[in-house]
Amino acid sequence: MSASTSRFARLPKVDRVLAASPLREHPAAASLKKLLVQEAVESLRARLRDDDAHALPSVEALARELAEALDERWLRPHPRPVINATGVILHTNLGRAPLSAAARDAMVAAAGYCDLEFERASGRRGSRFTPLRPLGRALLEAEDVHVVNNGGAAVLLACTALGLPGGVVLSRGQMIEIGDRFRVAEMAAAAGARVREVGSTNRTHLHDYERALTGDDPPSAILWAHLSNFRQEGFVASVALHELAALARARGVPLIADLGSGSLGRGIPGDEPTIQEYLRAGADVVTCSGDKLLGGPQAGIMAGRAALIERCRRHPMARALRPDKCTLAALHATLAAHARGGDDVALPLQRMAAASVESLRARARQLGRALGWPEDQLEFRATRAAIGGGSLPGATLDSVALVLPRPGALEAGALARRLRLGEPPVVTRVQGGEVLVDLRAVEPADDEALIQALRAALPG
Repeated sequence: MSASTSRFARLPKVDRVLAASPLREHPAAASLKKLLVQEAVESLRARLRDDDAHALPSVEALARELAEALDERWLRPHPRPVINATGVILHTNLGRAPLSAAARDAMVAAAGYCDLEFERASGRRGSRFTPLRPLGRALLEAEDVHVVNNGGAAVLLACTALGLPGGVVLSRGQMIEIGDRFRVAEMAAAAGARVREVGSTNRTHLHDYERALTGDDPPSAILWAHLSNFRQEGFVASVALHELAALARARGVPLIADLGSGSLGRGIPGDEPTIQEYLRAGADVVTCSGDKLLGGPQAGIMAGRAALIERCRRHPMARALRPDKCTLAALHATLAAHARGGDDVALPLQRMAAASVESLRARARQLGRALGWPEDQLEFRATRAAIGGGSLPGATLDSVALVLPRPGALEAGALARRLRLGEPPVVTRVQGGEVLVDLRAVEPADDEALIQALRAALPG
């Protein structure tokens, strides 16, 4: 037997690990347990390749470790709730807009049997969009609305239903890349609508659009994309939306405007344009996300001229992109909150944005006292919180963060990791070698859970 073969002979056998009591008695499916054991053995094999003296666990210890991993990695409900102490309100990696209590209740209520596509008065089949359309039309000041499963899907459907056969015109200055390397132009073209670029990166003029719309093979639509996640400054030029709308009307092509953020102009600082403003400026169809400044679930909203929205709704792709019952329930509850609330919308996003620095500082003191920290040892930082979620680039809010002491020689990164893996998980900000608990995006109702997590991570 070669030295290499002898080294790997030390590895635990898959069947023996599966037969050990912690895994044998675990109620998980046999196929799942086998896969987990195979992965663990392969991981140990890789370690032995790098270090033939690597210590290996006993069969019983490995089975016990994997039984615990089954519960945590595979069988525990996911996604897991976390406390967002980063200071980014619409944190894309943490699920963007936290839903209101009403939206959560609506999702739970719709999770069982519900009248999703059923007209109770007639007993006949109905449309899942019927309850949402009147509310959306009134709130967004649109002739009609439609909903798909996310903002990118709204762009895709609009450009496919309205942009064929000639494609869509898009300024090079609006060829935006959003999260995870996805690009607006690629989403618009994903189903075959050609994207016809005009202008330059920094300057696009009305005559660029005019030239593109002239000829034997003119585009079928114009696409306008709001620069929601960055700013252009310096030697730049762009065409105002109302000017582009006038050109679109003169040439008889629809103008699709992707707003992205979904702002309704309520409770959010800054000058982000709203859906209603885009429609008033002459956009024929406005697309946006539901889980950004609207403060609702992940959804793609399309608002605009009734005939064009109907074309999108009846396109075969619309069925593949439709949202499920729980999303529609949460979106309806979110729109209802906007409709009821006027300027005082009872949504977490607006409450977090509106919280005063004084109230945040008072909460930070209360947290420190609850943890038993002497008043003279409490450390705070004046921070700048962000709206996030690809909205309002550069716009920040004054905020307050609690500076966490680091027990022993524990590095900031290690303490932050301990908090992320705690119960409940807390995601913090590490800055300048310090771990900061920014309270701007922490709901006051979560303060007690935050205290428990900090106590567990900061023994003594």
